[in-house]
Amino acid sequence: MILTKKEKKERITKIVKALKEMYPLALCSLEYEGSGYKLLVMGRLSAQCTDERVNIVCKTLFEKYPTPKSLADAELEDIEKIVKPCGLYKMKAKSIKEACQLLHYTYNDIVPNDIDTLLTFPGVGRKIANLLVGDLYGKPAIVADTHCMRICGRFGMYKEGVKDPLKTEKILSELIEPVEQSDFCHRIVLFGREYCKAQSPKCDTCPIKELCVSKEKTKG
Repeated sequence: MILTKKEKKERITKIVKALKEMYPLALCSLEYEGSGYKLLVMGRLSAQCTDERVNIVCKTLFEKYPTPKSLADAELEDIEKIVKPCGLYKMKAKSIKEACQLLHYTYNDIVPNDIDTLLTFPGVGRKIANLLVGDLYGKPAIVADTHCMRICGRFGMYKEGVKDPLKTEKILSELIEPVEQSDFCHRIVLFGREYCKAQSPKCDTCPIKELCVSKEKTKG
């Protein structure tokens, strides 16, 4: 089914409302305790890794390195040992150390509040940058992670199977009210884990299946 832009906006508005009722708290899955430093590091470690594992690993990481300066000045090998369970550990350790150097020595431990500046940080792409400005500063932000891209395709916001974060961000930012964007992205993660899984989505029990146009829904 091909939807017009007007139909997409009407549909996503209903989805936003439904998800708000299902998940009123819209909590970030990363346990960053309101710290921009921690969210910056955890966002980087979450690439190709579960938030649950990142939360576990970062308990040890932040106990040893509680401040941006402590991580910026840490031995790279020590960081690698701690973050190894998150995968791609050499690359991730290098980028979080360099990002913390920039955070401490250039920005006085304050995470910048604009996307363009955040994109100058090592290891920070649009996904992490949007997460930071949305969670820390309450700005409109579409975090186009795998859950968001998969599920919004199934909802008919674009062709199902699209895996282009920038394209997804652009489309959704034009359809979802700015004030709802950041919380919507947290809720879509929760919805993806509970119902709209990548494999074997629970279409039969999905409470908002009437808003879905997915080919998965019509299988069988």
